[in-house]
Amino acid sequence: MALDREKVLDTALRLIDEVGLDGFSLRRLAKELGVQAPALYWHFSSKKDLLDHLVSVTNERAEAGTAGRPAPGETWDDWLAEGMRARRRAMLAHRDGARLASGNRPTPDSFPRIERTLGVLVEAGFTPEDAIRAVLVLGHYVSGFVLDEQGDAERVDDEPPALDPEEFPLLASGGRIALDRDTLFEYGLQRLLDGMRAQVSDARRP
Repeated sequence: MALDREKVLDTALRLIDEVGLDGFSLRRLAKELGVQAPALYWHFSSKKDLLDHLVSVTNERAEAGTAGRPAPGETWDDWLAEGMRARRRAMLAHRDGARLASGNRPTPDSFPRIERTLGVLVEAGFTPEDAIRAVLVLGHYVSGFVLDEQGDAERVDDEPPALDPEEFPLLASGGRIALDRDTLFEYGLQRLLDGMRAQVSDARRP
């Protein structure tokens, strides 16, 4: 059976879901595929190269349900926010999804998607440099947020320290807020976008 890149990537993702990123290796992947490890090097130069392509593929699939650019009447920030929500969902859908995404390097396969995103931001009023900064900052926010989420999931049996609501009323109320991850994610996302909206608005002033 021919070994193609898509089969390798799909199997790698399934294997990471099963054994985690720490348990993943090219040797283990090759065994799962029924080939010798050197066969993988026809498609990927290293384990890191494979993981970079895996992130690109999962991002591409995550954003497949979102438009490649804003729909008529849709603002750039609403469109961008939906892309970040899709990316978060994609990371949460896989074991160690945020760890996998952290520190990855974009692959040539991802360049068209990134270029489209930058183009939307430049059309909205960003300079090319600030468009790149915006995309990087939002990407770091999403991966950092999910990294914390998935880390907390591993501590599900841990009891948080008891707080006396009379002595620490503000801190005690924060526990409920921290548990609402969707609202917390949206709060941070919108605050980042607020700053970007303000920057674009300032740039348009004469």
